[in-house]
Amino acid sequence: MATPNSGTDGPTPDESAVDGAQQTPGAAPVDTEDLPPPLRARLADLAAGALDAMRTSDVPAALRPVVRFAPAKRAKLGQPALLGALRDSSVFRTAVLDWCRKHRPEALSLQDPDPVVVGAAAVLQGSPTAPHYVELIGFRTEQGQLRAERDSATAKAERLSAEVERLKAELAEARAAADQAAGNEEAERLRKRLREQGMRLREAKDAAEAAQDELARMQQERESAITEVAAERDRERARAQEERQRAERAAAEVQVARESAREARQGDEVRLALLLETLEGAVGGLRRELGATGSGPRPADVVRRVREQTAIAGEVADLAALDRLLALPAVHLLVDGYNVTKTGYPELPLADQRDRLAHQLAALAARTGAEVTLVFDGADVLAVPTSRPRGVRVLFSESGVQADDVIRDLVAAEPEGRQVVVATSDRAVVSSVQRRGAYAVSSAMLLARLNRV
Repeated sequence: MATPNSGTDGPTPDESAVDGAQQTPGAAPVDTEDLPPPLRARLADLAAGALDAMRTSDVPAALRPVVRFAPAKRAKLGQPALLGALRDSSVFRTAVLDWCRKHRPEALSLQDPDPVVVGAAAVLQGSPTAPHYVELIGFRTEQGQLRAERDSATAKAERLSAEVERLKAELAEARAAADQAAGNEEAERLRKRLREQGMRLREAKDAAEAAQDELARMQQERESAITEVAAERDRERARAQEERQRAERAAAEVQVARESAREARQGDEVRLALLLETLEGAVGGLRRELGATGSGPRPADVVRRVREQTAIAGEVADLAALDRLLALPAVHLLVDGYNVTKTGYPELPLADQRDRLAHQLAALAARTGAEVTLVFDGADVLAVPTSRPRGVRVLFSESGVQADDVIRDLVAAEPEGRQVVVATSDRAVVSSVQRRGAYAVSSAMLLARLNRV
């Protein structure tokens, strides 16, 4: 259940989220069974107003007696019939929506500050935010009742306290009179009155204590209800977030599958070329061991020359090309950490820059399945973090070693034929990794891809 924060009457996170919700076209079925009284009254008022604009033949049979009521009395006297028609008759719901659009368009606005107005509009239009507003209005109605009960109990306690003070004053007066009239009948009468006042004082004290206990119980019940409602709201939000994440992951997997299918042939050709190169290298090694000689270029040399002339490594020109590379099987993405973060968000502290980039890359790795290695200069890092996001390898260069040199070593350590993508805007690093067959993507393009995840 979605509720406002305890003790506040202003807009809540649920109301703010609903303000931007998209209206559902058409008149969806309206469930009026458990609507709060203010919302029922609002819907009945709109439905009563729409009756005058309807043809007699279109009016539901249950509402024909209501039509004969005066317009001012329809919503009050015919409320059950009007709400039942909204629930059971799609023709009537559509007629009410059309009437509101023509005569009272403000009644269908989801931007009104009054939650009752927005809740009625959401219910009539079948908006997915309607249940949240129903719960919000119901909670506010219940909260108002609890507040009224609390005020009544407080006023009662105050009256009892005043009565106690008055009785104390009378008791003091009686005691004073009794002291002056000691030894005579007047003193006895005053003592009797004193005893009676004492009994009344005890009864008033007991009543005041009972009122205070009742007030405390009501406040405790109210706090418990608020806590339960807030917990239910948080669970609903978590479920909704989980559903959105599943939908996003499914869409990403479909996109990756499509791109993988388009790149499958190119990947097969690359793997075949690597296999042929390996076989030719093995044959060349056997020839050297056996002392076999021959004229002309060796097959392995021919394969290498063709590979050098038709190499596909280079700078990635656009996001579509980057997506195709990241969709290749076993692709390895190497990221020059500070080069990217100081391009995207240099105003953050270095620790926050590292954390933000690592979590963005974790989301990219989860979407694409690529191996991701993030490299930072270790000169300014006092203590290397022990935890890292799932799917991202975070490396820090040793003292006196630059991250650029670590990236070059990582590219050199990869086997021939594996697709490697290096994200950096450092031209020296770009030139050196391209000579080793790796692809280069600029820091700005990588940030654009991360912001799209």
